[in-house]
Amino acid sequence: MMSFMQDRWQTIDWSLGLGQIIALVLLLFWLWMAWPKEELLQLKRDKSLQTRLFITAFAINGLWLLNASITAGIHVHFLGIVVFMLMFGWRLATLAILLPVAFFSTFVMQKPFDAALYGLLGFAIPIFIAYLFYCKVYQSLPHHVFVYIFGAFINAGLSIVVHILVWATWLWLSGEYAWGYLVDNYLLLMPLLGFPEALLNGMAVTFMVVYRPYWLFDYSDKQYF
Repeated sequence: MMSFMQDRWQTIDWSLGLGQIIALVLLLFWLWMAWPKEELLQLKRDKSLQTRLFITAFAINGLWLLNASITAGIHVHFLGIVVFMLMFGWRLATLAILLPVAFFSTFVMQKPFDAALYGLLGFAIPIFIAYLFYCKVYQSLPHHVFVYIFGAFINAGLSIVVHILVWATWLWLSGEYAWGYLVDNYLLLMPLLGFPEALLNGMAVTFMVVYRPYWLFDYSDKQYF
């Protein structure tokens, strides 16, 4: 394992460009707008919440390592961000997701300074859109446990569609790939990844609703039963 990490470390590209600096500034602005002040205060007080956050971030990091790199810049892996959002709220999830993003950018993408760009486009925006979808379900549909679980199922499938669309759009606008190539080799994977992503997140949310409802950020048995 140590030799593998050393080999990876030696092949990392540490170059820093203007685009990466701009992405970092934009990510910092996004975090400033969404800063989870109350959630961080609760995290500071609650040791069990700290443990859950660390374990969940570690599990997501492991999930992302099941990655199929098609070509440079195109990575295919499950996300788990809807479970992350439902467990910790979208603001804290946006901040905490940067830990696995930093690891993935450094040791898988091998471009650590792409972490800001990948974190912003690949995860911060999809998490926010997933939160908007969650709010719409909450406002428009009955507050029932099956609606909550099925909403998480659909939301997870949509999250990976948004993730791929946003990242593919960036790859196209940056001139790295032609749109036709992205359609044939990347966007084509959305229906193949959507259902497994939805199933994975739906199963995790179902488990927590049944056995660990207090792990979910704003779930209440009184409200949904």
